[in-house]
Amino acid sequence: MAGYAHPELLAEPDWLATVIDDPKVRVIDCATLEAYRRAHIPGSVQLPVHYYIKERDPEGSDHGTLVMPPAEFESLMAKLGVSNDTTVVTYDDNNGLVAARLWWVLKYYGHTNAKVLNGGWHRWLSEGRPVTFHATRAPKGSFSAKANPDIYATVEYVKEMHTNPACQVLDARTDGEWEGTNDRGNKRSGRVPGAHHMEWVRFVSTEDDRKFLPADDLEGLLKSAGIERSKPTITYCQGGIRAAHAAFVMELLGYEHVRVYDGSMREWANREDTPLTTTG
Repeated sequence: MAGYAHPELLAEPDWLATVIDDPKVRVIDCATLEAYRRAHIPGSVQLPVHYYIKERDPEGSDHGTLVMPPAEFESLMAKLGVSNDTTVVTYDDNNGLVAARLWWVLKYYGHTNAKVLNGGWHRWLSEGRPVTFHATRAPKGSFSAKANPDIYATVEYVKEMHTNPACQVLDARTDGEWEGTNDRGNKRSGRVPGAHHMEWVRFVSTEDDRKFLPADDLEGLLKSAGIERSKPTITYCQGGIRAAHAAFVMELLGYEHVRVYDGSMREWANREDTPLTTTG
């Protein structure tokens, strides 16, 4: 499959069509409830929380800064019919962005049997595959979460490692955020000093199928950003979502030791003890 080191991380539509009724496979639509009600892949369940899958915000916004706590995630997965032995397929209507976020949260909580639908909703629809507006309610699952700190970067870890020449940092945001002209409402703007930049959306085809680019093209993009295969990597963005997408791409290619900075700029740029720059 396009030269990927780990093609098993992707679900192709032909394969999904053959297993969609398998009770050991759970397809999760990560788009909004409005989009799900309009149409979705038959048999898929809708993600009934904000698709960033974050902790609750005590100030009342849609989501907090860090990943959903384990007990809450266990309850969510059980509600969606996911057990620890379930094969999970995630998809969305936004270039795999929030599907990759759910993939990463599942991996963080110890569930490694998850796949992202290659091309997501756009490809499924453009290939003329069946859709429905009837909701699916899955039988309750049994899910146990165990956090994997090796793929998670805390603010303290980033503060310690971003100046270490043995580590590299990848910023997956837009040019405006990278350059500091778009502060996204943060108290400060800019980027982590020494970071490399590649906007996440460039990893996905602009054709109607919205597939992930072939491995050689993805490798070329990362190389052009100055990313080295031999170094551990920290990915970040505004809230850890685009960062998770970048981490998915790197794992697809076989990069090792990739951590997502879950708090990202929502945390980093609103503290006083974290360095930011718009130069170099």
